[in-house]
Amino acid sequence: MENKTPNPNPLKPNGKSPKFNISWIYGIIILVLVGSYFFSDNVPTKEVPFSTFEEYVKNGTIEKIDVYSQKNTVEAQIIKDSLKKVFGDKAETYAKDRMISVRIPSVEEFSKFIQIAKEKYAFNGIVEYQESRNYVDVFLYSVLPFLLLIGFFVFMNRRMSGQMGGGGAGGGIFNVGKSKAQLFDKGDGTNKITFKEVAGLAEAKQEIEEIVSFLKNPSKYTELGGKIPKGALLVGPPGTGKTLLAKAVAGEADVPFFSMSGSDFVEMFVGVGASRVRDLFRQAKEKAPCIIFIDEIDAVGRARGKNPNMGSNDERENTLNQLLTEMDGFGSNSGVIILAATNRADILDKALLRAGRFDRQIHVDLPDVHERKQIFNVHLRPIKINETVDVNFLAKQTPGFSGADIANVCNEAALIAARKNKSFVEKQDFLDAVDRIVGGLEKKSKITTVAEKKSIAYHEAGHATISWMTEHANPLVKVTIVPRGEALGAAWYLPEERQLTIREHMLDEMCSTLGGRAAEEVFLHQMSTGAINDLERVTKRAYGMVAYFGMSDKLANMSYYDSSGNSDYGFTKPYSEKTAELIDSEAKEIVATEYARAKKILKDNAAGHNKLAELLIEKEVIFAEDLEKIFGKRPWTSRNDELMAQNGNQDELPEDTESKDKKSDSKVDF
Repeated sequence: MENKTPNPNPLKPNGKSPKFNISWIYGIIILVLVGSYFFSDNVPTKEVPFSTFEEYVKNGTIEKIDVYSQKNTVEAQIIKDSLKKVFGDKAETYAKDRMISVRIPSVEEFSKFIQIAKEKYAFNGIVEYQESRNYVDVFLYSVLPFLLLIGFFVFMNRRMSGQMGGGGAGGGIFNVGKSKAQLFDKGDGTNKITFKEVAGLAEAKQEIEEIVSFLKNPSKYTELGGKIPKGALLVGPPGTGKTLLAKAVAGEADVPFFSMSGSDFVEMFVGVGASRVRDLFRQAKEKAPCIIFIDEIDAVGRARGKNPNMGSNDERENTLNQLLTEMDGFGSNSGVIILAATNRADILDKALLRAGRFDRQIHVDLPDVHERKQIFNVHLRPIKINETVDVNFLAKQTPGFSGADIANVCNEAALIAARKNKSFVEKQDFLDAVDRIVGGLEKKSKITTVAEKKSIAYHEAGHATISWMTEHANPLVKVTIVPRGEALGAAWYLPEERQLTIREHMLDEMCSTLGGRAAEEVFLHQMSTGAINDLERVTKRAYGMVAYFGMSDKLANMSYYDSSGNSDYGFTKPYSEKTAELIDSEAKEIVATEYARAKKILKDNAAGHNKLAELLIEKEVIFAEDLEKIFGKRPWTSRNDELMAQNGNQDELPEDTESKDKKSDSKVDF
C-alpha cells in the first residue's frame, strides 16, 4: 500500500500555492461596490427644488432636517399629514421614511434661511448638521482611486517580471537585472540526462569526460597543481546535439546546472545585460561546483568593434565585457565551469576564445553512418516497429542528417503509419518520411499536360543516365516525375560521404546536374525554366572550383576564400578587375565543357535514355534496378560499398533491397 503524506494545507494542492491573477483585484473591487450598494443605508428620497423646499418650511410641512455640509445637500422628513400633498400618487412609496432632498447654495446661507424661518414663520422642526453618510460615494471618490493605482502597479509588475527578466525568485520591475537562467539542481531530479541518452558523438564525449571527472573528483587534479578548466565551447551545425551534450555533462556529474540563452542577456535597458551576468555568476558561486550553460552564445559574444559606424550595439558590448571579466577577472570562480554552444564560432570575439576563458573547443559534427545507427536506436525505442525495419538500412539512407533530423524522421514515420491506420511502423513508412522531409509532400493532384509530362520525364531521365554513366557521380536511388513540394520532378541520389573531394568528383557531379538541360536540348530541341535549380548549383560549383579551390588552369593554386571573415568588412575584393574577368572566363569554360560532355554521353546512350524516359512516363517512379536492366550493372564500386568491404561489415543489405533505397540530399529539382 502506498504511503502518502497528508497535505497540511488543503487549499494548496500538491503543496503549491495558487497562482496570483490580476483578475482577483477586479473581482474584489466589484464585490465591494455591490456590497456597498446593498448594505449601505440607502433611503428612498424625492429630490425637490430649493424654492419648493422653502414653501414646505414656511407652511410647516417639515418636521426634521439633516444638513450634510460635505455635499451641500439637505434631507428633510415630511409630517405624516402632508404625505399626499408632497408625494402625490407615489405617497405609498415614500410613506415609510417620508424623505425629500434638496441642494443648497451653502451651509451658511441655509443656516440664515432657517433662522429667518424660525423668527418669521415660527418653524419649530429639528435641524441637525452632520457628515455625509453615502458610503458608496466615499468609496468611489476616496478609496477606489488608490485601489486602482495599486492594481495597476501589481499588473505592470507582473508584466515586467514576465518580459524583462523575472526569471529569478519574485521577478518584477525591480528584478529586471536578475539572471534569467533556469536552474536544474542535483536534488530536484529534473536533469536525468546522462551520456547513455546521447547517441554518437564519441569523440566529443571523450573530450568532455575530463570535465565530468573534475567535477566528481577535483582533488585528483588540484593536488598535482592543475587548475580548473574555465570552460568549453561546443561548436557544430544545428541539431547535432550540443545542448543535449551539455545537459548530459551536468547529469553525469550530478551538479547544479544553470541553463540560459545568449539572447537572455540582451535587453533594451542600459546596464541590464551586465547586471544579469553578475547575478548569474553570483548564483553559480553559491552553488559551486556547478555548470553554467549558455546556448547560442554568438547573440552576446559577437566580435567587438566590427564596423562601428554600421549598427554597433554598445549595450551588447558592455554585456560581453562583463562576461569576459567574470570568466577571467581578478576573482576566483573555483568550481564554476562554463559550457557554451554556437554554430557560428567564426564571428565570436577573440578575447572570448582565448585560453583561460574557453580552454577548449569541442567540435560536434554531423554523425557518420555508424553514429546515425546509434541515434536511430535511441529514437526508435518508443516507436512500435516490425521486422521490416532495418536500422543499418535507415542509417545508410540518411547521409548528412543531424540528430534532430533523425528524430524528425522517426516521428514523421510514426505519423504516416498512424495516418494509414497501421498497427506498426514499417520500413516503407520511414522511406516515405525521408522523402517527405527532404522533398515535401507529393502533389499528385497537380495537373500537367502530356507535353509537360514528357519534358519532365526526359529531363529527369537525362540526370539518371549521366549519373549512371559517370564514375564519380553519386549513385542513383530513385527518379520520379510526381510533383513534390515545389519540384515537378526529382532524381534522388545516395551521396558519398567523402573526406576529400577531387576535381574529377566535382566535374562528374556537374556533368550529371547538367544532364537535364542537355536532354531537353538533344531530344526535345527546347529549353525550359525547370533547370533553374540545376544551373544555380552548377554555377556556384564552377566559381568555387576557380576562386576557392584553385582547380582551374589559368588560376591554379589560387584561393580567394577568407575563412576568418575579416576581409575589410566585405567592401573590397581581394583581386583585381582583370582577375575577376579571368574567374568569369574560367567558370564559363568549365560549365561549357561539362555541358558538351553531357550532350555527348546522352547521344552515345540515346536508346537507353529514351527507353528510360518512356518507362518513367508510364510508371512515374523508377528505381536503380530499372536502370540496371536498361544500361547494365554499374562498373564502379561506390565508396560506401568499398568501406563496408574493408570493414567486413556483415550488415550490408542485398542488392535487391538496396536498389529500392529512397534518400539523398542531392535532390535535383525540375
